[in-house]
Amino acid sequence: MITFKAVSVVVEGAGGAPDVPILDDVDLRLTERRIAVVGANGSGKSTLARLVNGLVLPTSGRVVVDGLDTASDGAAVRRKVGFVFTDPDAQVVMPTPQEDIALSLRRLRLDRAERDARVRGILDRFDLGHLAEVSVHSLSGGQKQLLALAGVLATEPEILVCDEPTTLLDLRWRRVVDELLDSLDQQVVLVTHDLEAAARADRVLVVDAGKVVADGGAPVGVEQYRALMAVR
Repeated sequence: MITFKAVSVVVEGAGGAPDVPILDDVDLRLTERRIAVVGANGSGKSTLARLVNGLVLPTSGRVVVDGLDTASDGAAVRRKVGFVFTDPDAQVVMPTPQEDIALSLRRLRLDRAERDARVRGILDRFDLGHLAEVSVHSLSGGQKQLLALAGVLATEPEILVCDEPTTLLDLRWRRVVDELLDSLDQQVVLVTHDLEAAARADRVLVVDAGKVVADGGAPVGVEQYRALMAVR
């Protein structure tokens, strides 16, 4: 369970400029298996997502994941919560796919034979086995995003947070990634502009100007977001 308790995030202004509020007094209790977060650019939705695994810490209030406070139990939270970025180049750091997956598995302290077997199994699961030893720079954008997802899921997190994972993908790869996310057993928090993907969620949060302005089932939440954007 993910709980936000009176969470606000404020960025300190530089050079005497006023502080910039990003999120304001957010209270949430997230238990659903599929949660979509939608909102305009700059609304605070990505900050909300990054609070879940401690990439961003609250200025005030608390974020608690299964009893773990992201501020005081950050390492334990990150073992529980995987995070996928919009741009896989921010996440895929090793020269080849097999080396990248092996890096993800490093903290599990497996012996070499077990690690190598796990790497092969993960690459095969994500249909990347035939690309195990090629340069990551030769991969398509969709293959890179699949590799980024594979690297995160290799450590078997209980919760997966995805910050617009299909924004940079073409229609084919968007479908591949969407279907993968839909198939996972993990609780998934998906920040997205894709309203079709949002409509498949169990719950939709609409974020606007740093506040959660709508929160409910997918059909209602998506329509509330459409209505909000129609008056802009």
